[in-house]
Amino acid sequence: MALSEFAFIARHLRPLAAGSPGALELLDDAALLDPPAGAELVLTKDAMVAGVHFLAEDPPAQIAQKLLRVNLSDLAAMGAAPLHYLLSLVRARDTTDAWLAEFCRGLAADQAEFDIGLLGGDTVATPGPLTLSLTAIGQVPKGQALRRSTARAGDDVWVSGTLGDGALGLRVLQGALEAPVEARAYLIARYRLPCPRLALGQALRGVASAALDISDGLLADLGHILETSEVGAEIRAAALPLSPAARALPGARDAALAGGDDYELLFTAPADRRPRIEALSRELVLPLTCIGRIEAAGGLRALDEQDRQIPAAATGWQHF
Repeated sequence: MALSEFAFIARHLRPLAAGSPGALELLDDAALLDPPAGAELVLTKDAMVAGVHFLAEDPPAQIAQKLLRVNLSDLAAMGAAPLHYLLSLVRARDTTDAWLAEFCRGLAADQAEFDIGLLGGDTVATPGPLTLSLTAIGQVPKGQALRRSTARAGDDVWVSGTLGDGALGLRVLQGALEAPVEARAYLIARYRLPCPRLALGQALRGVASAALDISDGLLADLGHILETSEVGAEIRAAALPLSPAARALPGARDAALAGGDDYELLFTAPADRRPRIEALSRELVLPLTCIGRIEAAGGLRALDEQDRQIPAAATGWQHF
């Protein structure tokens, strides 16, 4: 017999809240949160729907981890350290207890890895697809949050890690792309388990002029910085950092430009801060690559190896 709502909360969710005193053991209608002195709270919320943001057959533990990590990536983009999260689980009526147990096991693993705890939330049933929503709460020293709207002409444009892996991993899972065994495993892992760059985001406070995370594709997300900062940019496709697994596959450049699901940080910084950023790359053992420059004139130009403008037929994921 399936667990009732409150039995599910008691067995699987209450242990996840054990490290969060303000959760009140999930026994009350709401939680209590006491903001740290001298800090601002940073709140972000992302939803994931089966068949849209993950495949129904994906491992439940990894679905849970991706849900948490995409929100942590938003905290990283603002230079915040994680504190707590709220979870809404809109489960299909045929969701099994075993699936839910694995889902919560994935949350528990990432709570330990990223030092964050459950604060509360809601669980309901639906006749439609499994729908998940998570609100992450972080903290940043007052006045030091990284923003999208503060890029300036002359800034360098940087990205962390490698680009295009997540989009290629999804294509592999969908059977639309063949890849060698090792590359296949790597790309699928990059799609299912993004790595939120929390340490980098916090280290960029006072270094970067603007930042966000790449969720919808490099061109689309850089466009958000350009629009809110009222500037333009030029980037060079030859500078895009590609993993060895991606580089050997067709469509790697397009995936890096517009594929989405990277959850790397995209940031701008004055040119005189290049030595500091290069030092950060060494300290964090994380590739940080300068791919272009912010310009005063509006618009975004992506140039290929022959300095020809790349047509922007698809600039990234859009929900509407």
